[in-house]
Amino acid sequence: MCRLVQVNYRKYDGSLHWNLRMRRLGEDEHGVWLGLPADSVMRKGHGPDVRLDVAHVLLFPRAAWWTAVFNAAPRETEIYCDITTPPQWVSPDEVTMVDLDLDVIRKRTDGTTLMIDQDEFAEHQVRYGYPAEVVAEAEASGRWLLDAVGSGAEPFGTAHASWLAMVSQDGAGPDAG
Repeated sequence: MCRLVQVNYRKYDGSLHWNLRMRRLGEDEHGVWLGLPADSVMRKGHGPDVRLDVAHVLLFPRAAWWTAVFNAAPRETEIYCDITTPPQWVSPDEVTMVDLDLDVIRKRTDGTTLMIDQDEFAEHQVRYGYPAEVVAEAEASGRWLLDAVGSGAEPFGTAHASWLAMVSQDGAGPDAG
């Protein structure tokens, strides 16, 4: 039986944002890896389930201001990085962080890497009163991610492949216990 982990992204005011339960796959030098097969679900706040069409893995780095989702094909967005406060492990079965709106994505078809949601980031700086140091960390993480994801530096190269195989339909990887 594999261990399930509750993943809770929150907004700066503490309200629940995206949340889901994922399989703990393991750890490596990049951080903790969780995964879900295709046709799993997640929720936005306390809203209805949102179906996830493809398998994906989520990386929680140690002491960094981001998380990264690696999606299986044919999803158009290959990598989706949320700029967040550093993930906090409440227990071995729960991780939480504050979503700071900015995202860095890489498209599967041509490798285009973009930063998105700058408008939401600007709006929420006012709405939630982000302290200057939070704004600075978020902006620095965004710049770093644009370069790292765009260049394919690890963990944005091939590091995710074996983890994704564990939850993909064609992957027969072992369950982590």
